[in-house]
Amino acid sequence: MSAIIAQSGVAAARALQGPARSVARCSRQQYMRLRAQQQQPFRPAARSFSASGRVLEKRYTEDHEWIDTSDPESASIGISTYAAKALGDVVYVELPTTGTEVNAGDAIGAVESVKSASDIMTPVSGTILEVNSVLEDKPGTINSSPEGDGWLAKIKISAEQELDALMDAEGYRKFTEENKSSD
Repeated sequence: MSAIIAQSGVAAARALQGPARSVARCSRQQYMRLRAQQQQPFRPAARSFSASGRVLEKRYTEDHEWIDTSDPESASIGISTYAAKALGDVVYVELPTTGTEVNAGDAIGAVESVKSASDIMTPVSGTILEVNSVLEDKPGTINSSPEGDGWLAKIKISAEQELDALMDAEGYRKFTEENKSSD
């Protein structure tokens, strides 16, 4: 009988020395060794990307309009949060006509508030593709979301190099801070 017990002890010792086949019959140390053996070698993920000549971002004019070029087919135009606050409660928005070809700096519409009225200038040249008709019924959308739902028009840009003359978000923030301090 002691020989049977000795044999089973030897088998148990051999099982403990080699890699465990089942998680249920091994110690933590064996489990970690087994897990390390089973893991695949590190392979970096293959990433595909497309490179564009222009960073797609929101750009600003000194007249406080913005253009969002994140959609390469049609860029959105609107007035900045700074301008919306300066205007006060917007009561009327005159939108451009779709299909109109415009040059940078052309007036494409107007925004009227209880304080004042202001023309909307296009930051770049192109063709007006779409207007935000929601603003005709709810002009206050410009106050609640001037750089989101309060966009005015979408334009197909014809001269992308004109974007280079516009400010990025950080440049526009500095510009508005300088304007506040000089007022």
